[in-house]
Amino acid sequence: MVLIVFLLAYVVRRQLDYQNKLSSDHFWKQWFHLGRKVEAGHEAGISGGLALVGLPALVAGLVMVALDALGLGFATYPLECLILVLLMGVPGWRPVLHAYSVAWRQGNMRQAWASIQDHLPVQERHAGMAPDDMHLTLSRAFLLTVFQRFFLIGFWYVVGGIGFAVLARGLVALKEQWPQAAARSRFASLCEVVAWAPVRVLSLTFGIAGDLAGWLSESPLGARLFSKPSDQLLLLSANASLTGYALDPERFSQIHPNDWSDFGERSLSAIRDLLNRSMLVWICGLALLVIFGVL
Repeated sequence: MVLIVFLLAYVVRRQLDYQNKLSSDHFWKQWFHLGRKVEAGHEAGISGGLALVGLPALVAGLVMVALDALGLGFATYPLECLILVLLMGVPGWRPVLHAYSVAWRQGNMRQAWASIQDHLPVQERHAGMAPDDMHLTLSRAFLLTVFQRFFLIGFWYVVGGIGFAVLARGLVALKEQWPQAAARSRFASLCEVVAWAPVRVLSLTFGIAGDLAGWLSESPLGARLFSKPSDQLLLLSANASLTGYALDPERFSQIHPNDWSDFGERSLSAIRDLLNRSMLVWICGLALLVIFGVL
């Protein structure tokens, strides 16, 4: 049932994203409002945030165990599906990417920047970027966002159950929305720990879902595969897996100067297709695990 629950939740979530509906960010922000007040000098503390994330994760896990113990295991499936739908999703990105692609096609890089700046990491929201750097920054942020809101949640749901999925998503929310900015870097470090295994599985999946020969020749194998942070690893792996220099704007502009105005849209479309194919690979892999009785 793990496969059916996740697949159904994924399909529903994609439809909601297409309609830009039901974002969980607002829920996390309101929930973290409980931690807005801390004693002076303790702004970098993370115990309060971990408690606010650990509590719903623990409750979700215990509820599933209790239902199963009471012989109501069938009731856990729709409940898990609902929770996954709430945890996953990237609503709001579709119109942003569309506006960016239109601005890029028109050659209006200032408007392209204005359309995406609110969706970039805070430390990278500065104007004056060259178009190449701007596009790579956007691509890295988009890859990381989709990973954290689909693949990370799916990985921990399959490995540890719904409680682990809630915990993983909660850590991402803490990194982005915890009221005390001084603690966010520490939550980001915890996110890297939780993401270490799934992001490397996804990196390998990019090679399977994309250009395997290119991935084998250019991907960050060896020590780099184990040392790179999540966002950099995703960008490097995606670049190695895509053909047509979809994530190499400098090289693309040299080889296809007449098509430069279409690069933004082409590149984003290639990234979305790679992510969609990668999720299909994960679902097929999950189906094989079910067939062989592992799950």
